[in-house]
Amino acid sequence: MRTTDDTPSRGTAPAADAARPADAVAAAVARVEEAYRTGVPCAPVRDLLPPGDLDAALAVQSLVTGRGIAAGRRITGWRTGPATPEAPDRPGPGGLASGVLLDDTAVPDGAELPWGAVLQPRAGAGVALVLERDLGHERHTVADVLLAVAFALPAVEVFGSRIRDWDVTAVDTLADNACGGAYVLGTRPVPLRDLELRTAGAVLERRGEPVSTGAGASRLGHPLHAAVLLADALVRRGTPLRAGDTVLTGPLGPLTAVAPGDVLEARIDGLGSVRAAFGSAGPEGETR
Repeated sequence: MRTTDDTPSRGTAPAADAARPADAVAAAVARVEEAYRTGVPCAPVRDLLPPGDLDAALAVQSLVTGRGIAAGRRITGWRTGPATPEAPDRPGPGGLASGVLLDDTAVPDGAELPWGAVLQPRAGAGVALVLERDLGHERHTVADVLLAVAFALPAVEVFGSRIRDWDVTAVDTLADNACGGAYVLGTRPVPLRDLELRTAGAVLERRGEPVSTGAGASRLGHPLHAAVLLADALVRRGTPLRAGDTVLTGPLGPLTAVAPGDVLEARIDGLGSVRAAFGSAGPEGETR
């Protein structure tokens, strides 16, 4: 069911605001795209954009992801970004930072993600929601989200930063597609009626050793609260969540840095487990 007939096609990224300072946005786009192209992290983009201008940062994200979509990539959903120093995992004036999920960033459970595919990777255990209905209201409730979700899955959320040394603020995070990297989903769908996500414990293990722990309540009190904020923000952007979208609600514990050859397994109460494997470094030992 479609809630609106005038929203942008899934083959397009959110439109950049024509009123944004074009030269500054273009310079930031070039910096981020160079990091993608070379595999070498860049300087923060906040020095190129008006101070604290999240609209300009969103324009950068829209242009970078839009070029990927134009080249044949497909939107598969959306993610919320990691915490930043000035917004440690709480919503700001514009809600949580959000980024596009693209089809070639989805990695099968247990399959190897080549080293270097994600710059400066960090990972966390999270809850993924897969929608069977659109979320197109101006303001959503938890009940709206409950009705829209087909099932939940455990996820390993792999974040990456094109910004050198993860020296990011909210502006850098939003411009860099909410530090999007890759994601791995479990394969056993669980209806929300069978879950108590607020109290669900989560652990991320590296070869059997816990490296991060948390619970559903650590994500804004409940993972569904993150989904509500994301749904509202995307309607304001003109790109509402659609049936079939995957929503990554965010890590339930601290992110852990990833090294070449790592194997990480996320276990979430009621959802089961999912495994992410990372390839070895190249012949020169680079750890991009």
